[in-house]
Amino acid sequence: MKNICIMGTGYVGLVTGACLADLGNRVRCVDIDAEKIKILNDGKLPIYEPGLQELITNNVSRERLSFSEDISGSIRKSEVIFISVGTPSDGDGKVNLLYVEGAAEMIAQNLNDFKVIVNKSTVSVGTGKRLMEIIEKKSPSKAEFEVVSNPEFLREGSAINDFMHPDRIVIGTNSERAYGIITEIYGPLYLIETPFIKTSIETAELIKYASNAFLSVKISFINEIANICDKTGADVHVVARAMGLDGRISPKFLHAGPGFGGSCFPKDILGLVQLAKERGISPVLVEAAIKVNNAQRKVMVEKLKKLVPNLGGKTIAILGLAFKPNTDDVRESPALDIIKILLEEGCTVNAYDPVALDNAKKAIPEINCYDNMMDACEGADSVMIMTEWNELRQIDLIMLKEKLGAPNMVDCKNIYDPVKMKEEGFNYLSVGRPLLEAD
Repeated sequence: MKNICIMGTGYVGLVTGACLADLGNRVRCVDIDAEKIKILNDGKLPIYEPGLQELITNNVSRERLSFSEDISGSIRKSEVIFISVGTPSDGDGKVNLLYVEGAAEMIAQNLNDFKVIVNKSTVSVGTGKRLMEIIEKKSPSKAEFEVVSNPEFLREGSAINDFMHPDRIVIGTNSERAYGIITEIYGPLYLIETPFIKTSIETAELIKYASNAFLSVKISFINEIANICDKTGADVHVVARAMGLDGRISPKFLHAGPGFGGSCFPKDILGLVQLAKERGISPVLVEAAIKVNNAQRKVMVEKLKKLVPNLGGKTIAILGLAFKPNTDDVRESPALDIIKILLEEGCTVNAYDPVALDNAKKAIPEINCYDNMMDACEGADSVMIMTEWNELRQIDLIMLKEKLGAPNMVDCKNIYDPVKMKEEGFNYLSVGRPLLEAD
């Protein structure tokens, strides 16, 4: 058992803290946001993540997990400190290290004995070295410490399973002492033969960027293929399946749609571009993926215009606002980007999402939010499916057709069968699958 401090109670911090507590450690999660700590101490969560509420409640009741504003005291009482604060992107894509460096300064001021400082925040290469410099310079005690880069690979909506059953655990450090402590913390996971990747801090930092950039490129690639399918009559589902059967390619992330979003991919791929350019490298492939992704939103709107040529004054129902199912995160969501375009076109937008309505309304106050999907579709000139929530996979199509002002659907996630939708009397368009004649 280790005494662990988690700095930051956002998505990564809460999941990491709850899971480490569940592995038997004594974990204290701290934050400068007093309101967030109050919410957590009241037994509630500031985010939506399946299974997290139960995991936190269970470990709080067993006194393995707690939440506090006392950052200084929590640092002093801990042997291992995880930094999991936000690293927002500046306008040019450069990572803002204000919160990470602030956390390092707090650690320095309270460094009373040897500690392992683990950075889980996604940062540019060289940040680990920067943290060491800050702590060495600003620590009055001059106590020993080690900095470790331990990037997270958690997918929103399945984060707990990802933490407990990881594909790999990357540990960036040159210290055998620190490596031993971190592998001891993750020891229970090693029982399932999780591979530890021991490397330098710089390599660990780049692994996170490289992983997310590759997945982003893969998504943009299949979307570009889908657009070609739309023009040729080919079926992207069959293309993707055949590609995925090649072991060198694999079927993962070969799902055509409106493009990627969320808190990680857009920010990380921009961060990698900025990192490369600062070092005189032109990241052509990565930049192309960003360009395709941005354009894909407009491709979805152009599909809608095939069904509703004059959008001005029309009502469009958007089903799904989160960037993916099983989360309330709308950051960089394709749905919100498309809604902004529709509003500019003069549309009225009615929206439904099982959990993300509040966050979407804060981001775009002009949308009309509904707690019931059929109410959102009432009288609409078309419906657009933007997130593959389970409940959107089995919509009562007869009722939907009755509710809509016109039987038009743009299925941006390729959930429904084009032939069946035609039989049901819908004017239906999806992404990269033949139904109408190629043009």
